[in-house]
Amino acid sequence: MAGRKKKLTTAQRRHKARRQKETMIIFVNGKQKRVRRPHAEYENIEDIADLIWLHQNEMWDVIFARENQTMENQSDDEEGL
Repeated sequence: MAGRKKKLTTAQRRHKARRQKETMIIFVNGKQKRVRRPHAEYENIEDIADLIWLHQNEMWDVIFARENQTMENQSDDEEGL
């Protein structure tokens, strides 16, 4: 029979969460290896991407969100007049 699973301490849980956030698991020759996640050049690509790039990458939700924001901004400007 298998033994009971130990509970992690608070420090161990924090370390595990940080390690999972910083690394990912890949398979090399049928074995699991832990490697660092690739560094994203831009954290929020949606904020700086142009409409053509968003369209090519089928990010319709970002396009629609931007359109809704511009419509709300225009309606707020018209009310302020």
